[in-house]
Amino acid sequence: MHYYQFGNGPKAMLCFHGYGMHGKQFRQLEERFGANYTFYGFDLFFHKETKLLDESVANVKQGITKKELTQLFLDFCKSKSIDKFSILAYSMGSFYACTLAEEVAEKINEFIVAAPASLKPGRIITFFSKNTIGNKLLEHLALSNNGMTNLLATLKRVKVIDAKAHEILYREIATPELRFSFFACATYLRFLKLDIQKFTEELNQHNVKSIFIFGKRDHSYPAKIGDNIISKITNAQQLEIDENHDMINQNFAQTLATLLNDH
Repeated sequence: MHYYQFGNGPKAMLCFHGYGMHGKQFRQLEERFGANYTFYGFDLFFHKETKLLDESVANVKQGITKKELTQLFLDFCKSKSIDKFSILAYSMGSFYACTLAEEVAEKINEFIVAAPASLKPGRIITFFSKNTIGNKLLEHLALSNNGMTNLLATLKRVKVIDAKAHEILYREIATPELRFSFFACATYLRFLKLDIQKFTEELNQHNVKSIFIFGKRDHSYPAKIGDNIISKITNAQQLEIDENHDMINQNFAQTLATLLNDH
């Protein structure tokens, strides 16, 4: 798994970007936090420089389990002599973050997620990733020339998604490579479904400082998706900032600085 390292602080921060982005998504945090943290920003599966040895459709369909994903990052931490770490994740990256929280919460200092898609992925992505018929349909649409763009147009027309969501999603399926990435991510990560009980129990047992950040204008993952989960976490903060889904910017950095008491 390819990664970028920035900052030179004593505390380690593992960073998991959003769909269609890359491991440098949080680079702008270096100026404010670089003296406190060393950031490790990973190119997640099917993004930028991270490639599976076998990216055939058959292999993608095998998927990766929570245990396998966790071991991958434990091996990375061992190679860097990292005993404990913080986590920063956005949107799709929250599936990686929540998996680590479930499996190795004892190693996490701070757990920070923005637009946490893993709390409630939505009916469409669940249908495409977990339902056999849905996944076969996604495979057909993603590997055809116009299937995905026609589907997006239909979803917008019947108001399943709004214009902003359509704009974001369209950028993410504009090329054959991006369409394959969409299919591969939905399929390969399908086992990373949040276990709410285990997630909350592990964060509470190890008293992990947890921060959940939502965009007030984010219609894809509004704050209400966390109502039944975040309230069960003892050491948790929830905040809405004046942003849409595309929120990783200087305003986000300032908000994070305040929450982490970095003045």
